Amino acid sequence: MDWENIAPMIVAVVFTLTVGGVVILRPIAKRISELLELYARDKHAGVEGDVHHMRDLLETMNARLQLMEDRQDFTERLIGSGEARQAQPRDHDGAA
Repeated sequence: MDWENIAPMIVAVVFTLTVGGVVILRPIAKRISELLELYARDKHAGVEGDVHHMRDLLETMNARLQLMEDRQDFTERLIGSGEARQAQPRDHDGAA
């Protein structure tokens, strides 16, 4: 065979394969890039959603802890006033 005849056939085959590959693979690569972008957005939104959820939980826990502290203070004052009454001397009539 003559290289003068084979060289144009090789160039034509390489050109055809290149164009065919681009035509076939470009839409696939574009779709894959769109899917990766959506996946990244969902992951980022999921992280933000988790952060908001954790923030809400912490705020709820803080409110409940504050309520428990208020109740404990009230109970301590109530017990303290009861002990103060018991420490006061009483008359024979039972009146303080």
